[in-house]
Amino acid sequence: METTPHHEPPHEVTQILKDWSEDASARLMPLVYEELRRLAREYIRRERADHTLQATALVHEAYLRMVDGKNVTWKDRAHFYGIAARLMRRILVDHARAHNAAKRGGLEQKLSLDEARDLPAPGPTDLVALDGALESLAKSYPRKSEVVELKFFGGLEANEIAEVLQVSQKTVLRDWSFAKLWLCRELSAA
Repeated sequence: METTPHHEPPHEVTQILKDWSEDASARLMPLVYEELRRLAREYIRRERADHTLQATALVHEAYLRMVDGKNVTWKDRAHFYGIAARLMRRILVDHARAHNAAKRGGLEQKLSLDEARDLPAPGPTDLVALDGALESLAKSYPRKSEVVELKFFGGLEANEIAEVLQVSQKTVLRDWSFAKLWLCRELSAA
């Protein structure tokens, strides 16, 4: 029996995904919606304080992109959440790039030193920098990059990642440890 920390019935989700048809999207959404919202809230929590994308919008955009594919072949719920993680990452990175482009386009205001002193220190991870580092990691270590994506963006546990990537749980844990160190070094160098 498949075990899961998620709230939806795993066998029901897997069965709907395997029997994908016209009405599958409507049957699947109520089963996965809360878990996708939880994941989206986690991603957005890591974003900058003035982030304008809401968790609900992120879920809806990712879900529409996932179920819009005509030739979708889902393996199981872990595969579904892995794809959801990738799409949410792409959406957030695109949103961050658009935000950065708007800033470069002259929307930034100059502040005096007194005004700047009162601003909060930057805290959340720069998603564009993380995306670039992940792409760099993927060139040399593709599986390790997938582990990060599935864990960080997909919220999957080590056993679920092992299932998606068809490796052992120990391999996933080793890959995760390596990737964290590699990304920390890469992001601090940038």
